[in-house]
Amino acid sequence: MKNAPRSTVWIAILGVLAVVLYAVVAGVNIFVLNPLAAVPGSSLRQIYWEVEASQEGGRQAFSGIVLAAGCVLALVVAAAVIRARLSPNGALILMLTILAMGAPAYVIASTPMRLSVAHAHYVNDAELTPWPLVLYGVSALSGLAVVVLAVVRVVTDRARPKQVTAQ
Repeated sequence: MKNAPRSTVWIAILGVLAVVLYAVVAGVNIFVLNPLAAVPGSSLRQIYWEVEASQEGGRQAFSGIVLAAGCVLALVVAAAVIRARLSPNGALILMLTILAMGAPAYVIASTPMRLSVAHAHYVNDAELTPWPLVLYGVSALSGLAVVVLAVVRVVTDRARPKQVTAQ
């Protein structure tokens, strides 16, 4: 059995690490930074106590599950990429696609938490930190890279001379 190219393995590993880092930054923003910015002067403990007291709690689990699902997806795709012995270009396209999907996943994960804090403390439910913009930028660049890599692959495949088989 032939092993996957070494560069494919490294791309899969680095892709998983990038997705985990994205999820960690998203989680810190969702669970710590944004609540603290929404209710200045309060401790995180006070903020969450008020959320629970107003029966707005329980949404933390959903947000955590959404973030964890992205990490699990990255692990599954990385294992499949290595097992299928995909080309480095194919592996890169798949891992970048997962990063590109981080933006909608962030919105899905962060909205319930922002609403919980807003309803419990009678504050605005907007994003109050700059970190989502960084995450959205990473997702946008990843999506752009997927398109560029796909176009390059199509162009180079068409430029390659076709092999003629004898019949």
